[in-house]
Amino acid sequence: MTGRATPWPGDPADDEAAPARLPHPGTPGAGGDGPGDEAALRERLAEAVAASDAPDVVFAVSRHGRRTVHAGGTAPPPAVPREDLRYEIGSASKTFTGLLLARLIRSGTLTGGEPAATCLDPDRPAGPDPATLAHLVTHTSGLPALPPDFVPRALPAWRTNPYARYPAERLTDAFLRHRPRHRPGTRWHYSNYGVSVLGHAVAAATGTAWEDLLGGHVLRPLGLGNTALRAEDTKTDATGHRKDGRTPVPPFDAGGFQAAGAVRSGPHDLLAFLEAHLDPAASPVAGALRAVRVPVLRRGPGHRHVHTMGWFRHPADGGPMYFHSGATLGQQAFLGFRPDTGTALAAVCTRRFRARDPFIATAYAFLMGG
Repeated sequence: MTGRATPWPGDPADDEAAPARLPHPGTPGAGGDGPGDEAALRERLAEAVAASDAPDVVFAVSRHGRRTVHAGGTAPPPAVPREDLRYEIGSASKTFTGLLLARLIRSGTLTGGEPAATCLDPDRPAGPDPATLAHLVTHTSGLPALPPDFVPRALPAWRTNPYARYPAERLTDAFLRHRPRHRPGTRWHYSNYGVSVLGHAVAAATGTAWEDLLGGHVLRPLGLGNTALRAEDTKTDATGHRKDGRTPVPPFDAGGFQAAGAVRSGPHDLLAFLEAHLDPAASPVAGALRAVRVPVLRRGPGHRHVHTMGWFRHPADGGPMYFHSGATLGQQAFLGFRPDTGTALAAVCTRRFRARDPFIATAYAFLMGG
């Protein structure tokens, strides 16, 4: 496909947050190297795990390349150590989707300005105000959170696997029939629907299955061998639970919503993914990693809410913090990193989100505290 010569969303050199390569943990001034610092970190991690109140919990931290992992939970330890299991990360999968799109744009395969409907149906006229790939990844496409007929379709499996009842063909057909209430690019509305359409549109535009795209452009280049899009082994895939923390639920099936929430991964893979964002220069996908830090949308009073191609970005003492959380019917995840402190956090747990849930708030506060 043809389009602008300049990759969207801009030259990553414009990213004020992109740091020089991070110092090795043994470098003077790198921080966090003393035994007192390590002991304090482990104590904070133990408190965070206990506060999360879930059958299985893992908080994995990387500081200047040095990893510290603490696992625990209310359930007896599983046969496979908790830090070696794979967890459903739900909407945090969108950070993988954003990085994939950035890679395709940086390589010139796509521009981000392609109308999604034309990608899915090349004979379809684009129209005056089409929803583009850029609109979909930034939640400005005018699409609702879910397709209008999702609830009645999913209701029979609401407590088990509602998304599995909404396959890819139904999702793309719903999009091609949809008439947005708002002109694309004018309003922000978080949409699993939109990011899922993005995945199918990118797959159609490149002629490559989504799973192969993600594997070839993100997982293998970053060495993420314990990351996949579906449950593969009951011994190594963590088991989710309902809000009570006792009743198990089946593995999550994303149906046609793969790009929005299908990734499952181990804590060490998630840390490797985040460490690549902290130190793009050391990665084979450096340009894309820098690009996904670039602010592409500011909203709210004083434009305080900042978004990139996949990450929420909040201010913190010393520099911005990038993060994304996610949840399925039985698991939760929080991914985040702070370039100013060289810190990354991957936190996962095996209990469904509930009112006043402590897990995400605990993870957010941990990373905000550096």
